[in-house]
Amino acid sequence: MLVVNRFRADADDAAFRADLEKALEVLSAQRGYEDGRLGRNVDDPGLWVMVTRWRDVGSYRRALSSYDVKLGAVQTLSRAIEEPSAYEPVEPGLDGDLNTAVPRDLGAR
Repeated sequence: MLVVNRFRADADDAAFRADLEKALEVLSAQRGYEDGRLGRNVDDPGLWVMVTRWRDVGSYRRALSSYDVKLGAVQTLSRAIEEPSAYEPVEPGLDGDLNTAVPRDLGAR
């Protein structure tokens, strides 16, 4: 699962960048987190993006419920532009197998 959060901030807002980096660090410690990146738009430096990849939707939702994420990331994530943020990866070989139910695996990271 991909999560794409876009943010609007002042182009030279170093504190906002630090907040994004901290939020990504906190998210990266959660079970089911696979990868994450921050980016800034090349044409509009006030537009930022945080893209994270999760094992499944449940992993992401449980991460948002964790105490550490509530303390260290939710305040920053709440500044995201209000739009749908959860995406299902479309990869070669899936042949239209999108939105399929996957059983939970509580033991994996």
